This record gives sequence, structure tokens and C-alpha cells, in this order.
Amino acid sequence: MRLLFQPAEEVLPGGAADAIECGVLDGVGKIIAVHCDPRVDAGRIGLRTGAITSACDRLEVSLDGPGGHTARPHLTTDLVTAAARVVVDVPAVVARRVDSRSGLALTWGRIESGHAPNVIPQHAELSGTVRCLDLDAWRQAPDIVVAAIDEIANLHRAKSEINYVRGVPPVVNDPAVTELLRDAMTARRGAHSVEGTEQSLGGEDFSWYLEHVPGAMARLGVRTPGERTVRDLHQGDFDADESAITVGVEMFTAAALLDGAS
Repeated sequence: MRLLFQPAEEVLPGGAADAIECGVLDGVGKIIAVHCDPRVDAGRIGLRTGAITSACDRLEVSLDGPGGHTARPHLTTDLVTAAARVVVDVPAVVARRVDSRSGLALTWGRIESGHAPNVIPQHAELSGTVRCLDLDAWRQAPDIVVAAIDEIANLHRAKSEINYVRGVPPVVNDPAVTELLRDAMTARRGAHSVEGTEQSLGGEDFSWYLEHVPGAMARLGVRTPGERTVRDLHQGDFDADESAITVGVEMFTAAALLDGAS
């Protein structure tokens, strides 16, 4: 049995690739993981066979134009408007170029341009993430997204420079390993301790390990039983019931013992 603490998990494309290159999977037959879930009560886990997370990439866009005065936008590139149209129109265009069931979604997290109210700037920057539920659509995503950005930018006479950073593929849980986790929790805490969970649009570099060995990730409940507040992992009011630590240890231990006995 080997314990692996994920390095640089939040930095795309994640630290898993470096860890794999350093040999952390040498001799490993199965790999299991947990991820906190504030929608699941402490003492329980959420399981799903197949994809449980989405693919996640990072997108950085620079738009440039000659600049000018807001009194004469027709004589230059109205860069703020161009940036606004890229923000609004590109996600809509992308959504119409893939099967809607693929869950391909582009969401912007940053837009910056200009300093004065009467000056059309020469430079704008946008950044965001591209997330996708489907592996095949994820492989097509860079070409689709880049083409859409170029089309909208050209329409507004803005020069675009795009840095599309490949992130992580979806975490796809192996059926047999998922059942191992179910059996382990059932043996330890009873059948009521396991519930189904939906596929998340979050990204997770645990997926890179699954490119090499079969495995599964469980959602570890961290909500205090009886609490009605729905908390988010990435908001300031996130709180975890620390009894979940014991539950995670029990699940890992029981799974290792069951696998070793089989």
C-alpha cells in the first residue's frame, strides 16, 4: 500500500504528471482517492461509476488595437467593445459547435482594459476556464475555442493572441474499483453510508493517474449532519466537519484490506 499526497493539484495541468514521471505509480495496481463534498453529510461518501469530474483547461486572451478617442470610435478599433463581444459571444458560439450533451462550457474569470473614460485603449486581457464533461469534445475544444475567438475579434478589427493551456481530462471511475469502495464503506459503516453523486464540472488532476492504472475517486462528506446550509468548496464560509477525516481513513483502510483479501 502506498500513500500519495497530491502535489500542485490546483495548478494546471496539475502536479500529477511530474509525480508519475518520478515513479509514484511504479508497481501500483489500483489507485483510490477522496475529494471533500460539502453537499454530503459527514459519515457518508458519494460514488459514481464513469466520469465524476469534468475536463478543465485555462484560457488567456490578449486583444490589441491602435487605440484612440471615445469621440471617434469609427476611426479606430473600439477595443473595449471588442473585448465585451468576445466575452459574451464566444461562449455562445462554442456551445453551438459541439453536441450540447458534451457539457462544453467557457466561463470568463477576468477582463481588464483601459484606464481613462474618454480613451479607447490599445490593449485588453481576458482569462477564464474551459470545462467539458465529455472526453471526445474536450479533445476538440482548443480548435473550436480558438477559432471562435479569432472570428469575433476579427469582426471588430481587434488583433487576438490566444494562450490555450491544456489542463486535465475528466476523472473516469473504473467500475470494479468503484464497487470496491462501495463494499468497503458498506462493510465498515453500512449500506446507508454510500449515496450516488452527479458528475461535477470541477477539474481534478487525479485523472492523470487513471490514464495509467484503474482507480476511482469518492466524494467524502464533510457537512455536519442536520445542517441545512449549502456551502461551496471555494467560498469563504466553507466549513468541514472534521469527523470526516476518520471516515476517509476507514474507507481507505477497508478498501485496502478487501482488495488484499480478494
